[in-house]
Amino acid sequence: MDVAAADGGTADGKPKVKDYMTRDVATVSPDATVEEVARRIVESDEHNGYPVCDGRRVEGFVNARDLLLADDQEPIFKVMSKDLIVAHPDMNVNDAARVILRSGIQKLPVVDDAGNLVGIISNTDVIRSQIERATPEKVGKLMRTLESIHDTEVEQTRREVPLEELTPTQGKVYADELEGRTYELERGLAEPLVVIDAVDGLLLADGHHRVMAADKIGVEQMDAYVILVDDDVELGMQKTAEKEGLDSLDDVKVVDYARHPLVETTKRLQ
Repeated sequence: MDVAAADGGTADGKPKVKDYMTRDVATVSPDATVEEVARRIVESDEHNGYPVCDGRRVEGFVNARDLLLADDQEPIFKVMSKDLIVAHPDMNVNDAARVILRSGIQKLPVVDDAGNLVGIISNTDVIRSQIERATPEKVGKLMRTLESIHDTEVEQTRREVPLEELTPTQGKVYADELEGRTYELERGLAEPLVVIDAVDGLLLADGHHRVMAADKIGVEQMDAYVILVDDDVELGMQKTAEKEGLDSLDDVKVVDYARHPLVETTKRLQ
């Protein structure tokens, strides 16, 4: 079993595997039969393979290809792949992406220092970790921009914000992106929002897809970087929201993915 190198700690602020992995992992026993596992794969909408675990300890991995020529009653430990590449929870998610890309595998079991399974990270999780990320650098850039434009000083804090109190500053979101954000929220993977605490309330500066997905599944509040500005500062995005009639999340339109500008560009190229 090859364990990919971990960065050791999270002080650098870079996203880690543990921030994006799925923690509730479906596994199979080494003593399960080929027939039993094949049936689980056929009946599943999400899985084409499973980690093979004796208790919590990972012994191997089995996928549909391993089962093709095996006898139905063969135990899984005889057909599973034992030469595993696994990730550590503290591994940089970008390093996990490199391992997935170079190895050609779709999923990395995530194990702790004792070799116990604690999660699994897929190529899909890695891709989602790169989309609409709210990083400290992103927040810092917005703060510096606000200070420069309005000749003022701003502060930043971190807290939970009620979604019903947010004023959107973006008039539309895309349906396909909402699906991805819903996937993240259901697995506890959503990034913090970026919110500006302005004179007339809380302006949502970044994270519209995350908020709309959360509202859709009944989440009432979310973690956020909150930027505090002076009461006498009138923000441009606040004027834009007023001009477009954006008072609440109900005013944000959901656009079907087929109308996404990137999809339209691809169609024209074809």
